Amino acid sequence: MPESVSGAPRALEGLRVIDLSRVLAGPLCAQMLADHGASVIKVEPPDGDEARRIGPPLDERGEVAYFAALNRGKRSIAVDLSRRAGREILERLLQEADVVIENFLPGTMEKWGLGYEGSLATRHPRLVYCCVSGFGADGPLGGLPGYDAVAQAMCGLMSVNGTADSGPVRLGVPVVDYLTGYNAMVGVLLALGARTRTGRGQRVEATLFDTGLSLLLAPHASNWFYSGSIPQRMGSAHHNIVPYDCYATADGPIFLGVVNDGQFRRLCECVQRPDLASDPRFESPVARRENRDRLRTELERTLRPYSAEELCATLMQRGVPAAVVNDVGQALSHPHAAHRQMVVEAEGHRHIGVPVKLSATPGQVASLPPRLSEHADAILAEIGFSETERSALFSDGTVIKRPCATRPAGG
Repeated sequence: MPESVSGAPRALEGLRVIDLSRVLAGPLCAQMLADHGASVIKVEPPDGDEARRIGPPLDERGEVAYFAALNRGKRSIAVDLSRRAGREILERLLQEADVVIENFLPGTMEKWGLGYEGSLATRHPRLVYCCVSGFGADGPLGGLPGYDAVAQAMCGLMSVNGTADSGPVRLGVPVVDYLTGYNAMVGVLLALGARTRTGRGQRVEATLFDTGLSLLLAPHASNWFYSGSIPQRMGSAHHNIVPYDCYATADGPIFLGVVNDGQFRRLCECVQRPDLASDPRFESPVARRENRDRLRTELERTLRPYSAEELCATLMQRGVPAAVVNDVGQALSHPHAAHRQMVVEAEGHRHIGVPVKLSATPGQVASLPPRLSEHADAILAEIGFSETERSALFSDGTVIKRPCATRPAGG
């Protein structure tokens, strides 16, 4: 595997991962492990991860950009696991694996004789088995399908997003899927840590439902636990902190994140309104919260003449958190994004960079996302299939040999 840019092995060099997952949360978990050096084999169904068809747009190679965002650094083999011969391939892969990640509907692996408790834990005692699902396998919602927006709705996230007039609104990024992927990765790393002491793997579970509820932690869940009041939609504003909201300026909106009295005082000084900081209605966090509408009126009138960029630069230099409300292109083109290596190019392909920075064993953007079954022949050879056996698996359709063109949905 490639070394890190520092020349030292990456943190997870030597870790072997089998990624059976599709779409977002599971593939993101596996991709993050790959970024930090794990060898990841993506086992896809014969027609590929359905994310290969969530497009356009397409990337530089004509592949769907959605899939490319979540599968860099992996090798691909497309196997029909509904066939006994396909499951035998998976069994051979698992013999050398440290981690397997799957997000099939609960019960699918058990149906194939590959469930963790009843099968894999005995045959592969060191294996860390990571299961990602919507709701888990049991309970009132156990075994039901789940997607990010469904979890947002069910877990109360939509109810606090939007304005009083807009009604509930889906968050603009699949935040439940993303965080479920991160939770899965943390669970895998915790289980690997435990394995160093016990010598045994374990089952790791991450669900969209649990993740969605955990996103309510602060402030909505804690507020409800101790007040009994149902949070209301407040647009960009904060229920507990004022001013913490979007405000118009002469050339566009900015966001102010003023949490404490010192920041509020410096904000007032920067916009030539020291009187606001000494006004009894605004002199403490509680007072500002109780008089949020009056303070908003004053700030809107005060900020209107200012240039967004210049004002935010001044405020940030004075220790007042503030930002221009950028669009996606502006955010990805920001000089600090390049400085932090959060927009990178590898082999002519643009990627979001690695968000977790390690000083001694830094991660890095690895190889391009694989084409469907791009590495099938090499993978089969590595796990002991002869050339004759490989030819037979390709011929009968158990394994797809060459990348297949995928037509984006609606394309």
